[in-house]
Amino acid sequence: MRIWGGRPLEGSLRVQGSKNAALPMIAASVLHNGKTVLHNCPRIADVDYMTDILKMLGTKAWWEGNTLFLDCSQVFCGRIHKAYAQKMRSSIVLLGALVGRFKKAAIAHPGGCVIGPRPIDMHLEVLRALGTEISEEDGMICAKCRELKGASYRYRIRSVGATQQGILAAVLAKGTTRLLHCSSEPEVQWLIRFLNKRGADIVWENEEDICIHGVNCLEDVEFEIPPDRIVAGTYLCAGAITRGRVTLENVILEEIEAFLDVYQKMGGQYEVNSGKLVTDSRRVELAIPYLETEVYPGFPTDLQSPMMAVLATVPGRSHIRETIFEDRFKAAQGLQKMGASIYIEGRDAWIEGGSPLHGARVQACELRGGAALVLAGLAAQGETIVENCEYIERGYEHICKDLFALGGILERDTGR
Repeated sequence: MRIWGGRPLEGSLRVQGSKNAALPMIAASVLHNGKTVLHNCPRIADVDYMTDILKMLGTKAWWEGNTLFLDCSQVFCGRIHKAYAQKMRSSIVLLGALVGRFKKAAIAHPGGCVIGPRPIDMHLEVLRALGTEISEEDGMICAKCRELKGASYRYRIRSVGATQQGILAAVLAKGTTRLLHCSSEPEVQWLIRFLNKRGADIVWENEEDICIHGVNCLEDVEFEIPPDRIVAGTYLCAGAITRGRVTLENVILEEIEAFLDVYQKMGGQYEVNSGKLVTDSRRVELAIPYLETEVYPGFPTDLQSPMMAVLATVPGRSHIRETIFEDRFKAAQGLQKMGASIYIEGRDAWIEGGSPLHGARVQACELRGGAALVLAGLAAQGETIVENCEYIERGYEHICKDLFALGGILERDTGR
């Protein structure tokens, strides 16, 4: 991706459907011997990867615009090999869905972005709690049971993926399951809404405990994928780093409150007008003395790298502590190459902001860090080349087109 920076972004965009909400819903479609229709589904690489896995298992899948149709009436319980599973970490949630329908499943260890250790132990523990036997054979995680039975399981830490795993496995289990100390991220809440619409019986007992009454079967469903809160935050960071004015349509404000709080502390201004989020970043000039990533409703780890890029342009010293993933400062090296002053020690990053950024050739190492380098390129003087853009395309449907529509000068070079 080639970017010529130095122009404030201005204009209006509609936010795409949520990657992190869509993927578990696609996985959940195999629970039902019938059809699933997902409107506003993002046409991104990760959705393609998940859909390819389902096709390999016998699913019929097709698109009409941004509506994804899935017919799982002919699905069989095949082995999900390394070539499929290692393209994306969220493939692991297929274990719960396949065991729920077929009482068995086998999948290679999942892959995805390299942002530090992300063990799957709690995924396997919650399946065991529901009566599943787990073993490893020839590099495959194998799960089987005679019958899934409701149980109580408490997560040691709040995990989005492990919470979704437990939900998918418990939906068709006999009896009642209680999942305690769950993640309450919007993507978990949307999965529950999706499953309840198709006949599941899932309720929140309080803000972190979920009760699931097993049902015998699910029903066909049409569902609207919610807007992607991380894409929304990324584009607001694009406005902030260029000191522009960006308006977003299709945003759920309560899902990005933590981000907007930090945005205001930097000097950003916003208002809601006719359902649109209107932002003005011309006065973004205040450093953030301390920012810590947290589980929802705290500041999301997925927006830490884009925020670091913004803070590199803000005069003064800012401090970010990453509490979710151990190795999520990979964007710092590229930002440093572009002139940013960033010091990393363990889970802490100190940014001495205000120095002008300049164009450079940099590499995306993972999804959100790659997006951060694109944002830095929009603010930098001269030409920036971001390599390995396939990482970025795992989560952003039309990032070049969208930023170009806001006045950015950039292009995707598809030559080799």
